[in-house]
Amino acid sequence: MDKINAVFKNRKVVFSKLEGFGFKRSKTQYKYTKTLSPSGFEMTVSINKSGKASAVVIDPDTGEYTLHLTDSAGSFVGEIREEYERTLLEIAEKCFERDVFKEEQTKRLIEYVRGKYGRELEFLWEKYDDAAVWRRGDTNKWFAVIMKVTRGKLGLSSDALAEIIDLRLPPEEMAALVDGKRYFGGWHMNKKHWYTIILDGSVEFEEVCRRIDVSYSLAVK
Repeated sequence: MDKINAVFKNRKVVFSKLEGFGFKRSKTQYKYTKTLSPSGFEMTVSINKSGKASAVVIDPDTGEYTLHLTDSAGSFVGEIREEYERTLLEIAEKCFERDVFKEEQTKRLIEYVRGKYGRELEFLWEKYDDAAVWRRGDTNKWFAVIMKVTRGKLGLSSDALAEIIDLRLPPEEMAALVDGKRYFGGWHMNKKHWYTIILDGSVEFEEVCRRIDVSYSLAVK
């Protein structure tokens, strides 16, 4: 995978943030240009109306430059490559948002938590980009984890991938809830305090929201 695809993998552009960053809008795309120092080369990043990003570095003497895309050694090439990659990462962080989870219920829950608690998913593990947490702003405690796992890992007879949410519950209520069908022991969490729901509609959206509220209230110690 080339660098630009790797940087923007599982991200979607937030068009409203582009012009604030310095992009110029035309009828067909947004374009951002900067001079890479100390080379004097010009880097241009373009984002089309579909959100697809592309980038080019121009050597004013030759009209194009591609060595920054190779593993070529040398301090000159290395400096250009480093600033090129740093610029892409900055655009990704400031103008894009994560777009890892695809289930409709998951997307609705992201909007629910954003609207009610003002919290965004945090992707804490660079190695695992399909797992993220929500935590309270006051206590910094997690109140939910969303990730992708195979259904077989939850004890079901399927290797299909599922999007799940882990939530808190008082220990004394756990045994009555976990049934191995709609509610499961907390995946990768302490099963005394956490349980798992598959976000496929098997538990209604309103019920999951209610359980998020309970989990949020428990994330205080």
